[in-house]
Amino acid sequence: MEQTKVYDYVEFNDALALETLKIVMGILHKRGYNPINQIVGYLMSGDPGYITSYEGARGMLQQFERSKLLEVLLKEVIK
Repeated sequence: MEQTKVYDYVEFNDALALETLKIVMGILHKRGYNPINQIVGYLMSGDPGYITSYEGARGMLQQFERSKLLEVLLKEVIK
């Protein structure tokens, strides 16, 4: 009999935020923007206008607090 796997909510949410960032970066690149510049602008200012609404990219990022996105990015850097 297999045991039930328990998932940590924080770990799951971090993975979801990171995957969302990757998707949004791809959308920004596809639209001809520099994804790094646009995401940094959004994270620093809070102005959602830095992120295109194309394919729902803006809404995807706005699901997460900016501080959460920064936290996830920093965790990736120090891995």
